[in-house]
Amino acid sequence: MTVEAIRNTMDALIQAGSNFDIDALDRLYHTDMQIQMIDMEGNLNKADKQGFMAMFKGMAESATGPMNTWAQFNDITADGNNGHVLITRKNELGGSPSLLVLSIDLAFEDNRWQVIREVIFIRPDTGDYPGEEN
Repeated sequence: MTVEAIRNTMDALIQAGSNFDIDALDRLYHTDMQIQMIDMEGNLNKADKQGFMAMFKGMAESATGPMNTWAQFNDITADGNNGHVLITRKNELGGSPSLLVLSIDLAFEDNRWQVIREVIFIRPDTGDYPGEEN
């Protein structure tokens, strides 16, 4: 239940999401997962695990290849069975090159870290973000 274990879970999540690995996402996402996403137009979209997985399945069907795996880990914390990650990502989740800032809550259950909530802010990737992948 360490920061390192949470980082490993996040690395697995990035790989699974970027490659549309639905089975891996199913293991990484908690049954009660909730998503709140503010898109580039300022619209709030909400989804549960089932809805978010359906979105990924649809994206997989139209994908021409994997999504960008670029990630800057801004902060990772662990407190008992709870974890939190603040991360900046570059990918095409919003339908075009996007910069995503995510606040991700994790719970340690069933002997593994699982994503219980993601809050996602999407904005255009103008290429001038000064952060570095780490």
